[in-house]
Amino acid sequence: MNLWAAMLIGGGLTYLTRLSFIFVFGIFDAPPLLKRALRFVPSAVLSAIVFQELFIREGAVNLTLENHRLLAGILAIVIGIRTRKSLLVIGIGMAVLWILNLVLPG
Repeated sequence: MNLWAAMLIGGGLTYLTRLSFIFVFGIFDAPPLLKRALRFVPSAVLSAIVFQELFIREGAVNLTLENHRLLAGILAIVIGIRTRKSLLVIGIGMAVLWILNLVLPG
């Protein structure tokens, strides 16, 4: 029962935190400097998540050919730069990762 209560309280607090920003910025107009700074938050958070998954394996930085996620990520980045199609990047990146995991040991 404690686990369910913790999940419900955590979810409610997360929801209220996000709702508060929507509510406050709906009433007050944010200063231009804050608006400009907040534009970079999504890309910074996504980069932190993605780079950690690509480069860190078993608690250490892994820049070898045995790091299948890094190889698939590099190919996905190249596809993304050339095509600018998000779904194609995700599809090819995942397919390459699955193939590498099946074919190569590591």
